[in-house]
Amino acid sequence: MDNKFYKFFPNTKLYMTFIALLLAILMFYNIPLGFIGLAFYAYLIYYNLQINKIRSQEFSKFVETLSADIDIAGKNTLSKIPIPLVIVDSSGKILWANSLFYGNTKVNLYGKDIKYFIKDFDSEKILKDRKNVYEKVIINDKVFNVLISPVETEKEKDRYIYLLYFIDYTNYYTLYEMYNDKKSIVALLEVDNFDEVIKSTEDINRPTLLAEIDNRINAFAFSIDALIRKYENSKYILVFENQYFDSLVENKFDILDKIREIDVGNKIPVTLSIGIGRNGDTIGKTHQFAVAAKDLALGRGGDQAVVKDGDRLSFFGGKTKEVEKRTRVRARVIAHALSDLIDQTEEVVIMGHESPDIDSLGAALGMYRGVKLLERDAYIVLNGINSSIEKIMDKVNKTNAYNGVFINCETALQKVMSGALLIIVDVHRKKFVECPQLVDHAKNIVIIDHHRKSADFIDNATMTYIEPYASSTCELVTEILQYLSEKPHIEQIELQALMAGIYMDTKNFSFKTGVRTFEAAGFLKKNGVDIVEVKKLFMDDLETYKERTKLVANAEINDKIAIAVYEGMVKNPLVIPQAADELLTLEGVEASFVLAKLNDEVVISGRSLGTINVQLILENLGGGGHMTIAGAQLDDINISDAKKLLLESIKNYLKESDEK
Repeated sequence: MDNKFYKFFPNTKLYMTFIALLLAILMFYNIPLGFIGLAFYAYLIYYNLQINKIRSQEFSKFVETLSADIDIAGKNTLSKIPIPLVIVDSSGKILWANSLFYGNTKVNLYGKDIKYFIKDFDSEKILKDRKNVYEKVIINDKVFNVLISPVETEKEKDRYIYLLYFIDYTNYYTLYEMYNDKKSIVALLEVDNFDEVIKSTEDINRPTLLAEIDNRINAFAFSIDALIRKYENSKYILVFENQYFDSLVENKFDILDKIREIDVGNKIPVTLSIGIGRNGDTIGKTHQFAVAAKDLALGRGGDQAVVKDGDRLSFFGGKTKEVEKRTRVRARVIAHALSDLIDQTEEVVIMGHESPDIDSLGAALGMYRGVKLLERDAYIVLNGINSSIEKIMDKVNKTNAYNGVFINCETALQKVMSGALLIIVDVHRKKFVECPQLVDHAKNIVIIDHHRKSADFIDNATMTYIEPYASSTCELVTEILQYLSEKPHIEQIELQALMAGIYMDTKNFSFKTGVRTFEAAGFLKKNGVDIVEVKKLFMDDLETYKERTKLVANAEINDKIAIAVYEGMVKNPLVIPQAADELLTLEGVEASFVLAKLNDEVVISGRSLGTINVQLILENLGGGGHMTIAGAQLDDINISDAKKLLLESIKNYLKESDEK
């Protein structure tokens, strides 16, 4: 009998056992009387069984009646529940729906599938992922959150039906969207190279130029109903509602194009940098986002908009060449600030990027000399020598002046943890430095770089000097050296390394070469650099020449873009950028990309004549650089898949350019 029955009625086993024991004692002393008692005991057993049978029947009837009542109550509850309700099977077929659901849908549900209303309904995912709600389901201008309750059927094991409760969230989402639309966005606008643009314009046209800039920025502010204030000659702040943001993205911040189109006699094009802050906890936090976004826009060369939405960054524009800043004011300020930081420490550790090239090593040697001019000990982090710096390092090792100067990561970490100043050159991204752990432990960090600022830049630096207009980091370091000492004495090997860095990144003064590039080279020449020795650093052996020629011969040209893939493992990594440079000499080629396998990664080198921004293309693959010179390194991928990713990035870039 069911255990529930025993809980409902008293258990008679104990009494019957006790009577049987007494009956046995009676039988022992008086047998006739014992038989009488035995007959009476048999009747008790029969009576007890009959009573239990009657009670069991009555209880079963009670349970059946109760179940029927519950079924009736359940059906009434389902039909009268005050929210839309649908029951579906595992395939999504609608089995039943209450009147409220019919009233909201106004659709004939016969033969309908729930996917007609919930497109991503998946019963397997509901059970596997324990999904219990679908949010923002729109039915006839109403918005519902759908609660899900799977119920296993009794007839078939592992067969489920699903009760879907449609909770009306229309008012909630209406209020949410209204609140979201009214949230404040802060935008900071700055005219790039304002002083240079003004100086390039004749006096008679300057008022017209200034008025045209103001008119176009004010018209932009009016189009988005923004509060606008001009707080410096070249700087503006705008505050506007979030409801206008999507239109700005849709138009790809066309204010950048409108400003660039200004032509009232200015010899240098007018460009704009925009930093936008969104979704800060407070208006002050949103303003901080805008400040960080504008700094990033300027660090990437200007003529672009950067949006900082919490931790997410979005980039728009940035397809034009950087305009050189002819003033050295910032270089002088940076040099003086750097001098103060060096004076406050006993040791300085200098670090470039992994697999250093001649620009990285040249800048490191230049900063080494700068630190020594201030009478402090300096060390350069170098874990190994590659073919890019092999020749210059052979020269360094032949002198005794640099004994103990080059140290590995372990030694550098000890010095940094002891308080040494860390100077990072030719890189500003943590994952690309020679020893990333140094960044985590350094108390003071200085960054000197010429690459366009990336979203994952080192954000805990004490001082950052990133100038994407510069030809090379060696150019920036050469300028700094001039302000660290009135008459700096620079060793010949250091002069050669600095000049070689400029030579390499400008392709013998052919690309990204400005007035200040020649001034830096002039300073090095004035201090006695041996140009012939510098040229010898770039001489190739026959094997390197053959390898480069093979790469160029494998190139394919489409849409004025040449792509070359090296099959197999490249022996000399120098041939990768060299081949990209050589492809640009072909008629009809405006940009080139070379892919090659190097150790466990695929290296991509990109070059451009300026009409195509290779930096934006390779940035989508995790790389970076400049508009005309960029690179990327892809881990855990074969070269054919890397080429597919590159082609996809090129396709997206060209599509966006066509839309402009």
